[in-house]
Amino acid sequence: MGSSSHLKRLAIPRTWPLPRKTTIWVTRPRAGAHSLERSMPLNIVIRDVLGMARSTREVRRILHQKLAKVDGRIVKDVRRGVGLMDVLTLGEENFRCVLDTNGRLRYRPIPASDADWKVCRIEGKTTIKGGKTQLHLHDGRNILVDDASEHKAGDSLKISLPDQNILDHIKFAEGTRCMLVGGLHIGILADVSSHVVKRSSMPNEVVFDGFGTIASNVFTVGNCELPGVEVRK
Repeated sequence: MGSSSHLKRLAIPRTWPLPRKTTIWVTRPRAGAHSLERSMPLNIVIRDVLGMARSTREVRRILHQKLAKVDGRIVKDVRRGVGLMDVLTLGEENFRCVLDTNGRLRYRPIPASDADWKVCRIEGKTTIKGGKTQLHLHDGRNILVDDASEHKAGDSLKISLPDQNILDHIKFAEGTRCMLVGGLHIGILADVSSHVVKRSSMPNEVVFDGFGTIASNVFTVGNCELPGVEVRK
């Protein structure tokens, strides 16, 4: 029986860009905003993916010196997960987590001017006391807004980091640019041609130029620049 803080390397998600037959164990990310498949622990990202440390001890030293930030906030937990669209800052270097065309998590370098914002997909919304609407975002955040009708599931918000102010509301509509986070065309940017709403238990579909996919595979990004993500012509 394995430890709750570790994961057998043979059982790691396919989204992790790691070899499977080198050691037995890897660090398991702490339960948090992202799922296991959509995030990697800081220890693995800094040591194995970015190559900025040779051991977990060196990673801990980096964190204890307050040189690491996730979404603009200092982190000291080696098991803190860094997931899709998160911004990782290590000293003067900044990275954004995206998916490549093989569906693997990649941490692409970004300029400092892009490290103070991120895009979050709206997964749902609820009405709370006082009549305000609470938006539930893909990274576990909850943001209050006044107008419930303006924000729908599938839309995205561009928010500032770390104070979470809404910079832009990106509506999911025809012509909107989206990143594919699932399906055969994962890891590319494409513009929506149409949205097919099913009047059954079947998932809604989104049609692009030459292909289609289910709505849960679509992440609305609008005009936001994502490093290393190619645009489908």
